[in-house]
Amino acid sequence: MSNITTSNTPVGTDRALHSNVICITAIALFATGFPAADVLLKTWGPISLITARIVLACALMLPLWLIIDGPMRVINAPWSRALAIGALGFGTGTILLLVVQDMTDPVSAALIAATMPISAVVLEIMFDGRKLTLNFAGGAILVLIGGFLAAGADLRGGTFGSAIVLGSTASVMFAWGSRKTVKGLPEMTSLGQATSTFIGAMIFCVATFALFKFMGWEGTQSAQLGLWGWSMMLTYAWGAMALSQAFWILGVSRLGIGIASFHLNAAPFYVMLILLVAGGGWDWGRALGAALLALGVVLAQKKRATERQPEPLGAGS
Repeated sequence: MSNITTSNTPVGTDRALHSNVICITAIALFATGFPAADVLLKTWGPISLITARIVLACALMLPLWLIIDGPMRVINAPWSRALAIGALGFGTGTILLLVVQDMTDPVSAALIAATMPISAVVLEIMFDGRKLTLNFAGGAILVLIGGFLAAGADLRGGTFGSAIVLGSTASVMFAWGSRKTVKGLPEMTSLGQATSTFIGAMIFCVATFALFKFMGWEGTQSAQLGLWGWSMMLTYAWGAMALSQAFWILGVSRLGIGIASFHLNAAPFYVMLILLVAGGGWDWGRALGAALLALGVVLAQKKRATERQPEPLGAGS
């Protein structure tokens, strides 16, 4: 009986490969949102766009959660914790990151998001017993360099002004929210964790939109969507947010926020591949960045027998 159970469960190298594929899928889906947002921001304000995006995402995720986990698990979910985590971690993070893209461009927003591994590693060192081994530190450095190259950054200099402050804050909130989701809601499935926290983020975004609208502040304009506009909006809401977040939380629960966040730096490379299909050009610098990033992810996960594993983030933690 035990042999049957073991054969159906990825272990060791197989489990690591499976977990990394989950994160790759999450970030590849997430990357589709940057070109879509670039199109939509031409006629939509960042506050109205992020609000519409997360409302549509929750409209997909909640029915799926009800069908897969059942109504009783949804009703009995730890709603107070989930809503608080979602509002603080993902609500603020999603708004700030889109504001950064509106202030700059998709590449700059992706580059600023590349600081997330720093926040994630600090959280693991502080709370999960992560040790800064030589392999992990070397992998982290490769990931950061690869992320900058993948984003097309000029490593010789450049400033982002207030955008980098907002973007770095968004990265911190995303890292905290991702870790807190799997650590603070261990009794829930990954889909339940992702959906319940996103409902909290939705409440925060709707409240923010209402405040901006009431005060007459900029950022709440919207426009009618034709067939092309709806295809971009649904890509942005369902692919790049709803499905991406479900895979992302599952990946974080398996790898930890530190390693999982390394995959985020590949987003600009995936954006390049998407644009390549749409008629864009190939960039060898970004391809090199993606290769360095992949090498860093592998190196960071290379364990020695004497290394202490960080505390698992999944159920039972």
